[in-house]
Amino acid sequence: MTGLLAAVLGYLVGSIPFGLVFTRLAGLGDIRAIGSGNIGATNVLRTGRKGLAFATLVFDGGKGAFAAGMMAWLAGTDAGLIAGVAAVLGHNFPVWLKFKGGKGVATTFGVLLIAAWPVGVGACLTWLVIAAAFRISSLAALVSLAAAPVYALIFATPAHALAALGLAALGFVRHRANIKRLLRGEEPRIGQKKPAA
Repeated sequence: MTGLLAAVLGYLVGSIPFGLVFTRLAGLGDIRAIGSGNIGATNVLRTGRKGLAFATLVFDGGKGAFAAGMMAWLAGTDAGLIAGVAAVLGHNFPVWLKFKGGKGVATTFGVLLIAAWPVGVGACLTWLVIAAAFRISSLAALVSLAAAPVYALIFATPAHALAALGLAALGFVRHRANIKRLLRGEEPRIGQKKPAA
């Protein structure tokens, strides 16, 4: 019952589409009709509103951290990890948007930062290094997601590593179109507007 409660609460928290909410409040319309159609911070940045993109990044990460941290505090580490994974699933497949959500990178980072901060910091630093070197958000996301389970094995527990591995696998599935564009050399760089898909 504790695991089920953690999963349900994590999913509901994670399913709040902050990118959509913020862009609508700013009068920009539906973010799903802009750029890639994604509700995450990278696509919000394509509106040219850096403040909105930053707010989306913080709140998307924050909902993962909140879900994982709250359940860990209430019911222990395993419940926190379940809630964190469920929050990422909620972001990716929100019931409010007919299960069409984002890719979960910021939410994953939020979960990792609260569940095992060295793992989260390592993943974030990896993203920053790859993004600075190549200026491609999706590449940075994929490399940092792949590195997270390794960091978890070194700095946390097998349970953390398993959760990070599951989140990495989910992230790769959600980035499959990006992977195809990366292989073709067609993936847009950070800040570059992407034509609607």
